[in-house]
Amino acid sequence: MKLYYSPGACSLAPHIVLEETGDRFDLSRVDIAANQQNSPEYLRINPKARVPALIDGDWVLTEAPAILRYIAARHPAAGLWPWDPQEEARCAEWLNWLSSTIQPAFVHVRRAARYASDPRAIEDVATTGKKNAHELWRKVDEKIGEGPWALGERYSVADPLLIVYWIWGGGPVLGFDMTNDFPHWTAHARRLAARPAVQRAFASEGLTLPS
Repeated sequence: MKLYYSPGACSLAPHIVLEETGDRFDLSRVDIAANQQNSPEYLRINPKARVPALIDGDWVLTEAPAILRYIAARHPAAGLWPWDPQEEARCAEWLNWLSSTIQPAFVHVRRAARYASDPRAIEDVATTGKKNAHELWRKVDEKIGEGPWALGERYSVADPLLIVYWIWGGGPVLGFDMTNDFPHWTAHARRLAARPAVQRAFASEGLTLPS
């Protein structure tokens, strides 16, 4: 398998999960700053011009939640996807919420010009978006609670996706005080940072582990 990724993007989650499986895989970096996602070569792989993209043989899969489940299903011994119907539904609930609500909240701040054309309107979209994002981050923190993982005692593919948005929360776009404002989420990120697979993925992408 080959994963197309950009450091710190939502592709980090499948990168971690691939590391968790212990299987061999290849990485191909997509330079977003250089607009490589819109290059003819990459558009042949993923016409959506986004990361991640996963190639398995001559088969291509996009969208992080789908990729996470596929990797977990291909490696059932790793125990990364719960097959109990209720646990499976809960894991899918996390993936859907993060990708359909939490990520768009970030994008409204990061890419406010997508949603307005007047400069004052763009500023308002970003300002309002940041307030909304802070409330959503609080809800994630509350839902994680004491954990230790998204599904309670069971580690799953939902946990690596959570650390992506934890990083974004404390990054330059949102600038949230993750430690003080979202202590449960921060404790969760620190537990992830203790896992060797997470450490390998962070080192490979040149990212700083939560501390």
